[in-house]
Amino acid sequence: MRTETVTSARNPRIKELLALQEKSRLRRDKGLFTVEGRRELGHCAEAGFRIRDLFICREICPDNELERILDLIAASVGGSASMPGITEVPADLYGKIAYRGGTEGIIAEVEYKERTLGSLDIGDNPLIAVLEGVEKPGNLGAVLRSADSCGADAVIVCDPLTDIYNPNLIRASIGAVFTVPVVAAGSEETIAWLKDRNIQILTAQLQDSGLYYDTDMTGGTAIVMGTEATGLTEIWRRNADRHIRIPMLGKLDSLNVSVSAAILLYEAVRQRNQR
Repeated sequence: MRTETVTSARNPRIKELLALQEKSRLRRDKGLFTVEGRRELGHCAEAGFRIRDLFICREICPDNELERILDLIAASVGGSASMPGITEVPADLYGKIAYRGGTEGIIAEVEYKERTLGSLDIGDNPLIAVLEGVEKPGNLGAVLRSADSCGADAVIVCDPLTDIYNPNLIRASIGAVFTVPVVAAGSEETIAWLKDRNIQILTAQLQDSGLYYDTDMTGGTAIVMGTEATGLTEIWRRNADRHIRIPMLGKLDSLNVSVSAAILLYEAVRQRNQR
């Protein structure tokens, strides 16, 4: 396993790391993205992603934590042949390369995993969250956390340009982007995929809708949500099996999409547990 020490921000490897954090196109072109923090990196390793390089600040990351991460990586790759290189950096340089504060002294460069609808492995009665046009990393991350806590089978983001490996999304999801299968795909492709598998499509909308808790979610179900500003496009409304709504008893007419997702996903969990 290669180990080296770097002290200058002008080092080519440090420059590449910073560029990967900032540029979505470079991440796609190189097939690499970055992960910060012990918890997030642990989930990443357990999900079988290949970690190419680790950047470690030993003044912040204790040896026992580094050993734990290396053990997780070794278990995921099946041995030492594909273990990442380690680059040690001093605290002042780590402060410059860390995308956010408090990331526990460890950053990794990780190889992309190609994720498509065809790669999803779902059960007989899957529970799936579908988001159309929801691009804010904070909202996507929060939905992924809810999906993980509910044991959802997948999250499908219907915007092919969404960067699933955006550092802000990874941070907002606290690693749920690795624990829940998440795919970016087009709306037409997703609708066809759901219908081919007899998964009912429930669209969250105010118009022509029934209360969500009066709708059976015990079978294969996709809960579809759009943005707070514009809602869902017509293609989803037209292809839905049912339209559902969360009752709004105040003066506002919408909830944050991540709050709505949590309410609807947990209703599906309640119904399935009750059954």
